[in-house]
Amino acid sequence: MNDTRAASADLARARDGDGDAFDRVVGPLRRELHAHCYRMLGSTHDADDALQDALLRAWRGLPGFEGRSSLRSWLYTVATRTCLDAAQARGRRALPVDVGPSSPRAVLADVPSDEVAWLGPYPGGEPGRAGPDARYEQREAVELAFVAALQHLPGNQRAALLLFDVLGFSAAEIAEIMATSTAAVTSALQRARTLVAERVPARSQQRTLRALGDARLREIVGGYATALERGDVDGLVTLLTEDVTWSMPPLPHWYRGLAAVTDFAVRLPLSSCGSWQHVPVRANGQAAVGQYLDGRPWSITVLTLRGDRIAELTSFLGAEHFGPFGLAATRQDEA
Repeated sequence: MNDTRAASADLARARDGDGDAFDRVVGPLRRELHAHCYRMLGSTHDADDALQDALLRAWRGLPGFEGRSSLRSWLYTVATRTCLDAAQARGRRALPVDVGPSSPRAVLADVPSDEVAWLGPYPGGEPGRAGPDARYEQREAVELAFVAALQHLPGNQRAALLLFDVLGFSAAEIAEIMATSTAAVTSALQRARTLVAERVPARSQQRTLRALGDARLREIVGGYATALERGDVDGLVTLLTEDVTWSMPPLPHWYRGLAAVTDFAVRLPLSSCGSWQHVPVRANGQAAVGQYLDGRPWSITVLTLRGDRIAELTSFLGAEHFGPFGLAATRQDEA
């Protein structure tokens, strides 16, 4: 009761222009709103900008908030509309597998492409809370396959799916959030679910990770890191599925199948790149490692598992990804 009274008092102060009170009101919701912006936009950095913009809009619009819905619902309204504006201005994000066919052999002269807005990794994977009717776990809702599938949806379908299936809002609430009709929301949901079902594996990474257990997962992640650090081809191959893929946005070329992935690994990361160091992290609710090359931040590599084998390696290249994961800018002590 005291907490409720304090929150109500802070809301009243915030509506009167008290910035500190506003921060206290929105603070508990920041993490889940940020995750929502990431799902909508496919980039941690875009989510940072969208959340900042949304909270500025909310601050300016708070005197007009009449309390007909909860503050949380109202903030999701502001954040969703902000993300729809951003998505319309920028377009969807993609992974290399969305852009072109796989390469059968290592492309040694591959260079980053700036013609594509690339999907990015998300630190951790336990953001926010779901409503009682949500169909996805919170960790499932930031898995790479799910977020990548969302990027193929028009903005209104993406928003409807997230608000209903991830966050548990009702169709009527979503209609109000998106300034449309309940029938339009229902139609958008049906189309969105059909496309997502075609692109997302039936078995989520969360189910796979629970079945493996923490000890076996550490072995797999450690085995991958050790294989690269030692240049151990056989050690790496034993961890991979026959149809494994390896992609490295913003490099456009990617590899599918054990032969192509092995050829790439042998000719580049296992032999000619330099000295690797690895730090285990969690990205998109999945196993991942921060990879340093000769002490410099190189990539956040997300491992997608099938059983106890690695079915997908997605290496997000670039030092800009390390900050959100709390990783150091150098590993000079181990270079």
